[in-house]
Amino acid sequence: MKGAPLAFVVAAPHSGAGKTTVACALIAALRKHGHRVQPFKAGPDFLDTGYHAAAAGRPSINLDLWLMSPQAIRDAFASRAQDADVCVLEGMMGLFDGSSVGGTDVSTAAIAAHVGAPVVLVVDGAAIGESAAAIVHGFASFGRAPVAGVIFNRLAGPRHYDMLRRAVETSPSKVRVLGWLPADASLEIPERRLGLVGVDAPRVGELLPRLVAHVEKTVDLDALLTVSHPVATDAVPRAKPKKKRAKIAVARDAAFHFYYEDNLEALRAEGADVLFFSPLTDKSLPKGAGGLYLGGGFPENHAPRLEANRTMRASILKAVKAGMPTYAECGGLMYLATNFIGSGVRAWEMVGAIPGEVRMEGTLQNFGYVTAAAEAGSFLVSQGETVRGQEYHFSSWTGEGGAGSIWKVARPGRDEKRAEGYREGLLHASYVHLHFGSSPKAASRLVTAAEQYGRKPRRKRS
Repeated sequence: MKGAPLAFVVAAPHSGAGKTTVACALIAALRKHGHRVQPFKAGPDFLDTGYHAAAAGRPSINLDLWLMSPQAIRDAFASRAQDADVCVLEGMMGLFDGSSVGGTDVSTAAIAAHVGAPVVLVVDGAAIGESAAAIVHGFASFGRAPVAGVIFNRLAGPRHYDMLRRAVETSPSKVRVLGWLPADASLEIPERRLGLVGVDAPRVGELLPRLVAHVEKTVDLDALLTVSHPVATDAVPRAKPKKKRAKIAVARDAAFHFYYEDNLEALRAEGADVLFFSPLTDKSLPKGAGGLYLGGGFPENHAPRLEANRTMRASILKAVKAGMPTYAECGGLMYLATNFIGSGVRAWEMVGAIPGEVRMEGTLQNFGYVTAAAEAGSFLVSQGETVRGQEYHFSSWTGEGGAGSIWKVARPGRDEKRAEGYREGLLHASYVHLHFGSSPKAASRLVTAAEQYGRKPRRKRS
């Protein structure tokens, strides 16, 4: 495709309509047809981006108005669009949900407005007939986001689709009907708790071709591109990485894979050589690492293997005790604790760098956007600094709120605050996920600390 890249937003009236399934189907189909597709995800979700990456063959980028400024959103979108033909932005929740979070509009509609992309509405038609036209018309006429097209999901078949198509086309909405997908559980990405299950490469490898086959039959891809809008790509280009000055080990495997791609890019831009490793299968930290980044994920699903890998646990504990700057969030905190208890009574031994026990609970412990004020500070944040983040975890840690806490955390619009996190030496661990766009000094501080650690006199290291 020549000329400016095109963009559209995949949104829905509500959660659970099948946005991710439809978005991945469109991304994979467009890629098959020769387009370079750059995926994006509205909001802080880590799981959807993994499916996008599998479909597009390139990382998906989070755009979040709580974690990022409007200008940062526009710059991230435009810079990533520069080497793409089509940009596909999957929304979060319902199109207008999140319009007032602590006085900030973080909704998909707001993000769509900032990047100048029209909306393709995904409507779950499983239990609806002509009334679907009222839904489409209502969202299109609400006025806060341009709804240019609609794709129906979970339909009974062609006759069902014809009914809905005629209803929309004879309504005042003037929204173009682009196609449909059938009601077939084998074509949908499965969900768990409040989101999708983690990406399983073999399963995704089987699912995507089947989705593409259906899209090619039932969705008008040419019409989809016709209703898309061109992207202005004259924003500030991506920062050029500085000369390599430190090696940072980043845990990435089935247990740890919750990372904002922009965080990793920010580390590289500050001169980090990012070295991925697996706490599940590798024997020790990467050679020469001067810093450690343990992201979130599903360590609870892999506790036996994490415990069994004693050499890795010993390597990490030795590094932390030796003063290696270590940033751990959510799953990383769980792994660094003394032990972990899952759904039963068995306690799995973990790294032991953080005192206390982590236990999986039956209910969600904390979920949503937060403001975190550094009450004491750490190597990553200065005392008194306030940043924005998000939490999502079903586990609890017995050391929560005790000595060594980092943050005073508050939910938007609420007065109550709670102590959170753990710091000791150059260890910063917390359930709060940070986007370095909200904490612009964090990347530089982590790389600088890793550089300084790497310059210390040589000694035996794991």
